[in-house]
Amino acid sequence: MSELSQLSPQPLWDIFAKVCSIPHPSYHEEELAKHIVDWAAEQGIHAERDQVGNILLRKPATAGMENRKPVVLQAHLDMVPQKNNDTVHDFLKDPIQPYVDNGWVKARGTTLGADNGIGLASALAALVDKSVEHGPLEVLLTMTEEAGMDGAFGLQPNWLQAEILINTDSETEGEIYMGCAGGIDFITTLPLQREAVPAGFTPLKLTLKGLKGGHSGAEIHLGLGNANKLLARFLCEHAEKLNVRLLDFTGGTLRNAIPREAIAQLAVPADKVEAFKAAADEFLATVQFELAAVEKNIKLLVEDFATSTQALNKDSQSRFLGLLNATPNGVIRMSDDVKGVVETSLNVGVVTMKEGEAEIICLIRSLIDSGKDYVVSMLTSVGQLAGAITKPKGGYPGWKPDPESPVMAQVREIYQGLFNKTPNIMVIHAGLECGLFKKPYPEMDMVSIGPTITGPHSPDEQVHIGSVDLYWQLLTALLKAIPERG
Repeated sequence: MSELSQLSPQPLWDIFAKVCSIPHPSYHEEELAKHIVDWAAEQGIHAERDQVGNILLRKPATAGMENRKPVVLQAHLDMVPQKNNDTVHDFLKDPIQPYVDNGWVKARGTTLGADNGIGLASALAALVDKSVEHGPLEVLLTMTEEAGMDGAFGLQPNWLQAEILINTDSETEGEIYMGCAGGIDFITTLPLQREAVPAGFTPLKLTLKGLKGGHSGAEIHLGLGNANKLLARFLCEHAEKLNVRLLDFTGGTLRNAIPREAIAQLAVPADKVEAFKAAADEFLATVQFELAAVEKNIKLLVEDFATSTQALNKDSQSRFLGLLNATPNGVIRMSDDVKGVVETSLNVGVVTMKEGEAEIICLIRSLIDSGKDYVVSMLTSVGQLAGAITKPKGGYPGWKPDPESPVMAQVREIYQGLFNKTPNIMVIHAGLECGLFKKPYPEMDMVSIGPTITGPHSPDEQVHIGSVDLYWQLLTALLKAIPERG
């Protein structure tokens, strides 16, 4: 952690280094939560938790600023656990290993957790850095944002005293966010029938890997490869003509991360193994050509393996491959209102197979409710055609932009004054918690800012060191400039 201790601003980087040292993937952030509560007690900062585990910290105003509007800085506690396939790492036990590389902080073989660990660290740093001037200040840290926004869903009315909320979960310095997409999970379950593998078949494992992956909202427009979709495409093209039998299919690990790897276990007639390998090589060359601008390391490996698993019967195999191949993925529609921003998308995030069923989990995002409804209807129809059971689950609202937001205008003015350039006012195609906060706190004025983070939700995640300093300057200047209560 010594590398981070040399970075500015402090104590932000020291706090972030400590966050990295405590495992905190979604649903397993309790150790980090307890550390923060204990840390607050040591610092003489009031801390309390609600029924879902959210943490609220409070600090009185700097002397002379007691009449300013109270502000809450908000971040989430959990991180997305993704690692390279050759990295040995247990996210429940092992610390993240951050390091400095040419102006960026990265992690060794895993996600870094800058999403939202840098925002979390900045909020805690604002509480303890004596140079930061502020009115009445709260810090809200929510549970399990990445896996379903559990903390935001459970946030109770009348707990926060703030009138202004500054969300720290944005990922581009120089952009101010005033709205975000809503989302909903969609689960398709297909019953399967199996039978013995015919005699004279060779078991093979087909692995598609080397894709970048990434954030299924903020990076969905980049045209990155989806391992689930690519592998289904290959199998649909070649399974019937080569009499390939499917034993198992798994791909992706999180519904909000673009899948980097998918694996199919197959049985291939012994006299068609070479033809199958040639088809795999040809398909690899095709997708390498198609995705050359965005994916540099695609691999499609054919390996021998031993198995006693039964094969899907031909009807189940046809319905499964057809279902996965026909399921839409990526950008559905761009926004007419916000130029360059995705309106509606979905990510075919996780595919798993058991003996008697296959499950496909998608995450749908849209800036408008009707966009979500349309994709739900589309996936329902595709599932019905395949004889599958479909279920939308865990929908959450978007954050409707407020062009008249006083705090948004103030952030824009402060940014212009600090850096002599105009920031971009944006709506993000990702799920921020602000939309859910509007239900218990409908009158709260909200804005979202953050440093530059690239590759979130993938092992390529990195945060730009210089942008963290600019973000910190903006955040502390904003806290100092919050106006008095009316």
